[in-house]
Amino acid sequence: MAERQLKVLMLAPTPYFSDRGCHVRIFEEARALLALGVDVRIVTYHLGRDMPGIPTYRIPAVPWYKKLSAGPSWHKPYLDILLFFKTLQVLRKFKPHIIQAHLHEGAFIALLLKKLSGIPLLFDCQGSLTAELIDHGFIHKGSLLNRGFRLLERFVNAQVDYILASSGSGAMELVENWGVPETKVKALIDGVNTAEFRPGDRDAARRALRLPLDRPVAVFLGVLNHYQGVDILLEVASCLQERGVLLHFLIMGFPEAKYRERAQEMGLAGCITFAGRIDYRQAPGYLSAGDVALSPKISLTEANGKLFNYMACGLPCVVFDTPVNREILGDTGVYARYGDAVDFADQLQALLADPARRQNLAAQVRQRAEQEHSWEARGRDLAEVYTALTRKNL
Repeated sequence: MAERQLKVLMLAPTPYFSDRGCHVRIFEEARALLALGVDVRIVTYHLGRDMPGIPTYRIPAVPWYKKLSAGPSWHKPYLDILLFFKTLQVLRKFKPHIIQAHLHEGAFIALLLKKLSGIPLLFDCQGSLTAELIDHGFIHKGSLLNRGFRLLERFVNAQVDYILASSGSGAMELVENWGVPETKVKALIDGVNTAEFRPGDRDAARRALRLPLDRPVAVFLGVLNHYQGVDILLEVASCLQERGVLLHFLIMGFPEAKYRERAQEMGLAGCITFAGRIDYRQAPGYLSAGDVALSPKISLTEANGKLFNYMACGLPCVVFDTPVNREILGDTGVYARYGDAVDFADQLQALLADPARRQNLAAQVRQRAEQEHSWEARGRDLAEVYTALTRKNL
């Protein structure tokens, strides 16, 4: 890398940047690589916003497509055709050494570009395509569409040059369930910028957000949908309210209209603040308002990037007991039985009743974030993968 500046073209079939987990991974990877002297360019949809310092190229505007939230859409095929041609245009001018494709559809597009250019292809896999479609209710398990997408997913996994999985369990699934050779997969879990995400002035943050000062605050930051566990989160809030536990919930993310209405119907409006979509750069300030952080995510195939931000802000984390969460939090997490809203409420209530435990966990999660989960270290790992791929293709 000292002899030439490595050039990487990232392909992102998504409305980047839209303040959610997948986009944070793309942005932080690119930023860590730029700090190492790698020349990174991103090609993406027409929606979203450019992040400072990273050249970003977009497909032509499609006025009727305005979806920023996560999840599949039948509009995607023609958006991806536009993305293919835009990426081809950028590729010819930029002449990258590596194509890094995010998500399965990005990898499929990049396979066509690889055939035309011969440039090695790195697939950044953030979970199973088929499982995501099922999680979002887009297809049904066992259906003809399910089988078709499984074939497509297997084809992509087999054809790319190398795969980065966003969790250790994701890497294991690729090997055990999809037949990908171990030598072709590396787990590169998400990280956090601990200089930006750090503990702040809790009372000042609460006053700024008009949150109660006389009770603990539990925070959630992420996309608001079923597989992120937001339905369970409302059940937990209802359960604790019935028990008379004084606790306020700050729920940050979008789209929030459905859950705001449901919370009102459940009589929870007084104990929940819906903050809506939060600019990623403002997230540390919002998280500083919390005493504890929650992630009742029920997807077993995706990473859980919000935990890194929680940890860096010194927030004890209550989560379901899954391999992904264990990999990130280790023995610093507070674990509830998977999918069990009542046990989640039990674990949260016990944590709230033990200030000393909260204080100890706050210090431990911050330390773990600094020592094990920095994006600087992740960038070095990624650069090593690039070097190996380019040497292999010389």
